[in-house]
Amino acid sequence: MTKVWIVRAGDGATVGDIVRKAHADESAIADGRVFVGKKRATAATQPVKVGDTVRVGAAASAAPPIEVLFQRAGVVACIKPAGLPTVPDHAGAAHSLVALVARQIGARVEALRITSRLDREVSGVVLFALDASAEEKLRAARAAGTYRRRYVAIAAGARGADAGAAGARGVDASASAGEWSAPIGRAKDPLLRAVGGADAKESLTRWRVVATGEGTLLLAVEPETGRTHQIRVHASHAGWPLLGDRDYGGPTRLTLANGAIVAPSRIALHAARVEVAGFVAEAPIPRELRDLWRACGGHDDAWLAACT
Repeated sequence: MTKVWIVRAGDGATVGDIVRKAHADESAIADGRVFVGKKRATAATQPVKVGDTVRVGAAASAAPPIEVLFQRAGVVACIKPAGLPTVPDHAGAAHSLVALVARQIGARVEALRITSRLDREVSGVVLFALDASAEEKLRAARAAGTYRRRYVAIAAGARGADAGAAGARGVDASASAGEWSAPIGRAKDPLLRAVGGADAKESLTRWRVVATGEGTLLLAVEPETGRTHQIRVHASHAGWPLLGDRDYGGPTRLTLANGAIVAPSRIALHAARVEVAGFVAEAPIPRELRDLWRACGGHDDAWLAACT
């Protein structure tokens, strides 16, 4: 649980004073879990003033081991599990993917350049660059359209006559493949995005229905642009929100025809493969997604079709 303390006269003059006053663990400062207003505190001696809001985030649970797929030509490819932030957030810096990978390969965190990221509850391939040359090569590949990404997703919805939501949004619900091209901008909540939101930018996602389950669709998805939450926003706008994606209308519980209840433990989205600069990085489908699809009546062999 996050502790919140509004500094009063006599509470102390530094971040360390307030952390002790709040009976929080002083290691939270080193972990990057302490914020003064919206800025992360960097030292116990950092000054505070009366009226400042100090937040101390709860310590993250033990981080899972990270699988590094390869490190070559200045690029590190790894697999991010769901539940782990790519970069530091309010839970701290030490348990972010970038920090864990840096520690694993014996590099400074600052040496890893962020060239791609996945949302906390999304799993799959993430690439980091180790030098300016590799970073530029990856960015140039994005600009040239040679940075290919394949995601797989489980969406709530149906095709054909039963797909009312999709049809209402102008989507051909009987189609097996297509493109989502609605522009994406900021939503009223600054942490979220929306079709046609503030400062909306051109966005393109290619999709294909691979298989159907009970009230669900298994999708193969390829984003051509890289907007924040792009796949999640586009899928929701099309009437097919992703399972577990409460931010964009995805169900967190499904009641099946036999009365069984399926409760996704995460957002049903996984970055299965990245092809760029002459190499391919692949992340196996996590067990929780396989189990979720099977519970919805889906067949295991559909995953191979979704990933290729």
